[in-house]
Amino acid sequence: MAARIWTPAWVLLSSNSANATSILRKTFSHLSRTGADWVPRGQPAMLTHGSVTNIRCLFKSTGAAAQFPRRIQRQGAAEKETPNSDRESVRGPETGRGSAAKTGKAVKKLKAVDLAHRLRREKREEDVAKRKIVKSDSPVLRRVQELRQFTLQLQKVHPNVLAKALKRGILYEDQELIAINKPYGVPVHGGPGVKNNIGEVLPILAKMTGGMGAEPLHLCHRLDKETTGAMLLAKSEESADHIHHLFKTHQVVKKYWVLCVGVPVPSEGVIDIPIIEREVSGPQPHFKMSLAPVFRLSEGGESVTRVRPSRESHQAVTCYRTLASTGTSALVELQPVTGVKHQIRVHMSLGLGCQILGDHKYAHNSKLAPQKLSEGFLRRLGLVQSKARHLPLHLHARQLTFPGGAGGHQEVTVSSPLPKFFLTSLKRLKIELPGKEEP
Repeated sequence: MAARIWTPAWVLLSSNSANATSILRKTFSHLSRTGADWVPRGQPAMLTHGSVTNIRCLFKSTGAAAQFPRRIQRQGAAEKETPNSDRESVRGPETGRGSAAKTGKAVKKLKAVDLAHRLRREKREEDVAKRKIVKSDSPVLRRVQELRQFTLQLQKVHPNVLAKALKRGILYEDQELIAINKPYGVPVHGGPGVKNNIGEVLPILAKMTGGMGAEPLHLCHRLDKETTGAMLLAKSEESADHIHHLFKTHQVVKKYWVLCVGVPVPSEGVIDIPIIEREVSGPQPHFKMSLAPVFRLSEGGESVTRVRPSRESHQAVTCYRTLASTGTSALVELQPVTGVKHQIRVHMSLGLGCQILGDHKYAHNSKLAPQKLSEGFLRRLGLVQSKARHLPLHLHARQLTFPGGAGGHQEVTVSSPLPKFFLTSLKRLKIELPGKEEP
């Protein structure tokens, strides 16, 4: 019996192409000394059953038995158990068709591509098993795996699963509005590379809450992909327009909680610095928001002078107060008066000099890189600097207060509980919540 084998398939089946090519050369050199028929690399070779045995022995002697293609091993074993007529049907289109027609039997031909996929799948399963073993042994990697769960949360699930998760997180509902607890890592709107977003599952969520004939819900405002917390949805266009008007006229009081690196000084105050979007040049050109102050120090540093504001800048005002703190971190409550893009993140990082934990975008002024933390800070978080990129953004929309009811006389307050990763970080940093505040 002879089977046609192609050299590229051997290289494809090996996890190390260079090692596989070296072994192939030694194999065909050995076969030439034993009298077996062979051809140079890149040409089809006819290997007999005896040659298969020699190849198997050669792989074992060179310590590469683990990379020996299972196609040849299984084929050699099948030759010993398969009758001569069946062996002829495996040979190929030249003789296999006639033999199969005479015997009435058909043997399924093995494809190198299918076998390669199988080997790769087994390799992935082995890697997953190894990661699980390492996860149980290393506290740092256990912490990394825990943080990765939040970055992948609800991003690759069916829309119905996302809608059910949002339904379980409903914080408030009346005849006009629904307040949900937005999970981490799910964008509000779609875009390139976005598989799931809240806007696309609103019709499904409406049917789950109001029945099959319910009108699709409407977005009243937006939160960043990495931001968690309270978010309002309207049941009709009229209600959505009403909420938009409340946000535009600053009648909605928004309170955010952040866990920051460093302690703000003073502990309470107002940040009134305009914000502008600028392009950052370098190895990774990108756009980010930045401060555009209207007051600057004089050359001698003795006085403050007012400069002309840029036409492209936006007025941004944020009130803040420190709720609890340790020597190197603090839990801060912020109340943005205006609604500029990334306003809280820019005011915390560039205005107060206290970066939000996990805010890798505004960790550096002129480049995109993971947030740099001190060794003591990393030790308390249970991480190393090389794994700090897995830290999620600790920015949570804690509370929304707005006029409610038909006449707008009744005030509605919606509070959102802190996510699990936020509470875990507070516990590791030994920051206690204020007595009247609940997680």
